[in-house]
Amino acid sequence: MLLLASASPARRRLLEQAAIPHRVAVSGVDEEAIHHPDPRRLVQLLAQAKAAAVRQRQPGAAGGPVLGCDSLFVFAGEVFGKPRSAAEASERWRRMAGGWGELHTGHCLWSATAAEPLIATVTTKVAFAELNDAQIDAYVASGEPLTCAGGFALEGRGGLLVERIEGCYSNVIGLSLPLLRQWLALPLS
Repeated sequence: MLLLASASPARRRLLEQAAIPHRVAVSGVDEEAIHHPDPRRLVQLLAQAKAAAVRQRQPGAAGGPVLGCDSLFVFAGEVFGKPRSAAEASERWRRMAGGWGELHTGHCLWSATAAEPLIATVTTKVAFAELNDAQIDAYVASGEPLTCAGGFALEGRGGLLVERIEGCYSNVIGLSLPLLRQWLALPLS
């Protein structure tokens, strides 16, 4: 059974909706302690740290494969994790409205018996609608932007603000189901 090294409810929902049996174990990794100038590499390092922390707590091969993930949003060259406040979320949305950004999700799958994990970053481009101040204020007031990398949830109210995506849809929510299918060699029936 897959062990998800994440506290993200969105990632859990994706696995549930895809009927992938899993358990959850939060890693406890201090994400602020891990740095890298390249956001694509940074999400890989964060995902690997989460998977490694959970894997170390598992008893041998009985623990099953461990999946760590982490996401960051890049807009106009600036990295956006989760906004720290409503004011920060509002300021970001005023910049992002009508523009394009990239959501990077690092994935690390570490089997109980492997010496090295599988590691990849999946990138999806996201285009946002032109929004007025009242629309931005209403979205930020919902609280949803404070829970997500980039300050939006495609599967929630934020989906109304996304005009288009290029790439993997589930990646924007928190993990790439096509990548996971390939890694786990999941049957489609």
